[in-house]
Amino acid sequence: MKKLLIPLLAIAMTSCATTNISDGNSSGSVAAKHDKGYTIGYKMINAEDLKKNLYVIASDEMEGRDTGSPGQKKAGEYMVNYYKNLGVSYPKALGSYYQKVPSDFMKKRGGGNLPDSENIMAFIEGSEKPDEIVVISGHYDHVGTKNGVVYNGADDDGSGTVAVMEMAKAFQAAKKAGKGPKRSVLFLHITGEEHGLFGSEYYTDHPVFPLANTVVDLNIDMIGRDDPANRGKQYVYVIGSEMLSSQLKVINEEANKKTNNLELNYKYDDLNDPEQLYYRSDHYNFAKNNIPVAFFFDGIHEDYHKPTDDPDKIDYKLLEKRTQLIFTTAWDIANRAERIVVDKK
Repeated sequence: MKKLLIPLLAIAMTSCATTNISDGNSSGSVAAKHDKGYTIGYKMINAEDLKKNLYVIASDEMEGRDTGSPGQKKAGEYMVNYYKNLGVSYPKALGSYYQKVPSDFMKKRGGGNLPDSENIMAFIEGSEKPDEIVVISGHYDHVGTKNGVVYNGADDDGSGTVAVMEMAKAFQAAKKAGKGPKRSVLFLHITGEEHGLFGSEYYTDHPVFPLANTVVDLNIDMIGRDDPANRGKQYVYVIGSEMLSSQLKVINEEANKKTNNLELNYKYDDLNDPEQLYYRSDHYNFAKNNIPVAFFFDGIHEDYHKPTDDPDKIDYKLLEKRTQLIFTTAWDIANRAERIVVDKK
């Protein structure tokens, strides 16, 4: 997650997890009805695969994944090969998994001498409403290597990166069973976040799909650890889920009740919060374009932006549960009869 440097203006598959979804019948939710595709996908999400991928993404070999660096590009190649092996393709309009984010674009926004970099996208087309897009995002860059020490960024945002990959696996399993999502799902891995939310700004300035057709952005930035205030708790911070839509927070809370019943902490869900977290990750570039967002986050822990943010410190079972929650939320939004409303400013 990007550090707040100045005040902002106010404004491979292994074992399957077991599902503990309730039999509730509330609100007409797709998940509540035990939709076969949802159940197939949900069971694919497991701690073992999340751990396997994170130990690669956050390895020393990736050199801290600084924007445009050889290590980041190597991490990107791993992700692209993962999607190829799953049989998940890229947006046809893009022509590949890569969207170039030019150095000049970042330089004009304070990016110094960053080299060209890339957003990475995988895409599953919807069966009934393919032109409506659900975005699941997370940045895959980190802060690189400093004085010969690699900052692996296992939580920031290796955890979000592998969660996005895991959800693509889940949606693809449902699709292969002939029970895929009705709306299309874009799995968006974003570059340049740590230097200024550059990759998400570039995407929303140069969208592969019209922003008017973008239903929601579920953004994941650090979901593998706990912070001192919540040590040992089964929780996740949720930010922004009712800023633009009266429905999104309700959908997410129902998804939570039907899965692992985590504590949903809204401490930072405030435009005036001193940490200004609503403005500090990639969802904000969607929100400022009037697209409903929810930002999932585990808090500022003692290894944030330090070389000690390593994969052996991740709570993989909690990462699994948070990923299952976000998948369930995404599945509901992708399959409900009407797209969620935008009824707040």
